Amino acid sequence: MRRLLLSRAVNAPATFRAMWLLRSAFTSKSRAFILRTPSMQGDSICNGTHSKKALLSDPQLFDAKFEELVTELTERDLRDPGLADALNRLREVLNYNVPGGKKNRGLSVIGSLRELLPASQLTQDAVQRALTVGWCIEMLQAFFLMADDIMDASVTRRGQPCWYKRDGIGLDAINDSFLVESSIYRLLRRQCRDQPYYVHLLELFNETTFQTEFGQTLDLLTAPPGQIDLNRFTLERYKAIVKYKTAFYSFYLPVASAMYMAGINSEEEHNNAKHILLEMGEFFQIQDDFLDCYGDPAVTGKIGTDIQDNKCSWLVVKALQVMTPEQRSVLEACYGRKDEASVAKVKELYDALQMPTLYHTYEEESYQRLQELIARHARKLPHSIFLNFAKKIYKRNK
Repeated sequence: MRRLLLSRAVNAPATFRAMWLLRSAFTSKSRAFILRTPSMQGDSICNGTHSKKALLSDPQLFDAKFEELVTELTERDLRDPGLADALNRLREVLNYNVPGGKKNRGLSVIGSLRELLPASQLTQDAVQRALTVGWCIEMLQAFFLMADDIMDASVTRRGQPCWYKRDGIGLDAINDSFLVESSIYRLLRRQCRDQPYYVHLLELFNETTFQTEFGQTLDLLTAPPGQIDLNRFTLERYKAIVKYKTAFYSFYLPVASAMYMAGINSEEEHNNAKHILLEMGEFFQIQDDFLDCYGDPAVTGKIGTDIQDNKCSWLVVKALQVMTPEQRSVLEACYGRKDEASVAKVKELYDALQMPTLYHTYEEESYQRLQELIARHARKLPHSIFLNFAKKIYKRNK
């Protein structure tokens, strides 16, 4: 019967056909028209030369949600007239610092939730809350980056001047970063407080923030300003920095959030997911280190400064493992120096050691290892959650 009705609808006038399909979307057991899966992106209702966008993709839903959340924070939350200037500042800070990235972390919440829940359980409210949690992760990312740019004296971020580098901002950006972090918990309280997973999310965000700040601490202690000691650049230290500074918030946090929202509270399943995702985070950070030196700033949106900043990056750690004593002397004389000549000599040394070739070999081996980890540890979870992550970062150039 449904097939017959669909056949009639296809041959009906355009207005009737659109109304029938819209009604069908709401009355069937499938997702409503705004609850669109990523695989449906680009679908349309066609009528001769006319074409209408039938459904919104997750990225479109996600982008639309941001302005709604900014409005909630700056117009619907605190209504004290005395805070008008501060609320306007918050709006400016959020709009400049939060939405400019690739948004992979935030989109991974709704993407993972779609894999974990059947369509019948993924209500409009559940999708909207997942979009909110996703933006909370993007805000956490912005909070970290705003502070990190100040500590690293970075110049650009996401193709524009770092927030603290803008005229009239300066170190006031420290307080601005606190505003962004605080916004996370206001949104979680306002939109998820009545959900059974609310406390899980609060604990998860708090723990992840603590872990990331520990990672940043390790990073700063390993390469303090003006103190160049290559003996500190060990693989063990590097892996610890990556695990805590990047992997927890970039990879485990989005998936764990979706798992809690789907009612998956098993410690075993979270640990299995964590095992895969932390390994993926290491893979991601090594890519970042490579792109810092070899990436195109016009594509990455950032001018690399790891050499000048005396960073414990994968490139320098790997180079130390394979270089000669003479090459090490060159590295000791030039690494962590700000002048262009020293930076150029370090890059020449990397080229002589064939670091791009070593990196691409590592990239292939790591991608294969991730496939094996997914098969071994994601026994009770959809493999697609992890494979989607892996495909997004494999061979990326920004």
